[in-house]
Amino acid sequence: MRRKAKSLIWLGLAVTLGLLVSCVYHPIESKKKAEPDVIKIEFWYGLSGYLGELMKEIIDDFNQQQTGVQVIGVAQGSYEETAQALRAAIVRQKPPAAVLLEDQRMQFFANIGALSPLDSYIHADQDFHQEDFVDSFLSQGEFHGVTYALPMYGTTQVLYYRKDLFAQGGVDPEMLGTWEGLAEAAKKLTKVNGQEVLVYGWEPMQGPENLIDAAISRGGKFLSADGKTVTIDGPAWIEAWEFFRKAIHEAKVMKVNYGGNGWEYWYATIHDVMQGRAAGYTGSSGDQGDLDFNIIGAHIQPAWKGYEGYPRAVAHARAIGIPDIIPEEQKEAAFQWIKYITSTEVTARWSMQTGYLPVRESAMDTESYRKFTRDNPQIMIPYQQTKLATRMFFDPTGGKIYEALKVAAEKVEIHNIPAQTALKEAKEKSQRELDKVLAGGDSH
Repeated sequence: MRRKAKSLIWLGLAVTLGLLVSCVYHPIESKKKAEPDVIKIEFWYGLSGYLGELMKEIIDDFNQQQTGVQVIGVAQGSYEETAQALRAAIVRQKPPAAVLLEDQRMQFFANIGALSPLDSYIHADQDFHQEDFVDSFLSQGEFHGVTYALPMYGTTQVLYYRKDLFAQGGVDPEMLGTWEGLAEAAKKLTKVNGQEVLVYGWEPMQGPENLIDAAISRGGKFLSADGKTVTIDGPAWIEAWEFFRKAIHEAKVMKVNYGGNGWEYWYATIHDVMQGRAAGYTGSSGDQGDLDFNIIGAHIQPAWKGYEGYPRAVAHARAIGIPDIIPEEQKEAAFQWIKYITSTEVTARWSMQTGYLPVRESAMDTESYRKFTRDNPQIMIPYQQTKLATRMFFDPTGGKIYEALKVAAEKVEIHNIPAQTALKEAKEKSQRELDKVLAGGDSH
């Protein structure tokens, strides 16, 4: 019995030793079979609130549908804060693999060589179908004939108004067909109690975009025909911007929210309208997910009397680029993410849930999108406006003209500085930057 027990003990030790040897010599192979390599990439975007939550859902969907790439979403405070963070990250050589940018800032990063050209990835992927993209949005990611970013969604600023307040004030929404009519409507709808304004007739969204739209609608141009002179202090610009300064600071029938962190000023404007403190506002097509269209109506931006033939609001793209200094493996993974988020299904979903414009023609042909537009006709207002809109101006200074206009808009809207003074200063600063570019210098 003792001999048999010893034999069993030695057999057990041998088996145990064999298992240990197996684990020592084959662990890497077993791990490879069980856990395939995953490339993790960061994606930066300046969205919050409802839009930020929706972006998280789409990122989760992508991560669950495949195993090769894992996107880690990093929300920034706004588009501007995203651009600022990207500049700092590039200096530290630690940028994300993909980033959502406004068209002007995309142009700046492309101009300084910070974004990777995407054409080789596009042409190598037979399923990408670049020709399906809406050309006016696709072109905004191109710089000197090279594609540096691909549009995720399109946007344009439209009018939103309280149907009940307009009806109570005896104001026909058709008055919104001209800026002069909108000002008259704002005057009728403004309610005061002594010196206190209880309800503002209208709230333009703070920033240069709405003012630029108004100037362009009046025939304003950024540059002279030969491209050598900045013309943002011309009569069309001054008249359009002064119209808003007077309505805000003198007539006090309009109000501009400003300050706070990220999109705080934007949501303050939306809340003013939703809670009856303002009769209407000028905002993004992407605000539709935050609005109740049982009480809200939508209208395209106005023309000026006598200028009905001019193009109106600018149609912008929000596009995703890939920083140039990241490793090739990360670039390929980032392109797979871009391919997904710009696909027919996802761009249609984003449009239906936000009001932003889809970037692929095929998205509007899907049955779900056609049904949605029948049930929610307000989503077509931004689309109708793009038929009247002008394309975005590509700033040859890499964004310095836009930066000067942003400062000028703050002076006019917030600090009550006459448009002529603010725009003259913006023009002089912009002209110096343009002269550097024309002379072959660096405006950055």
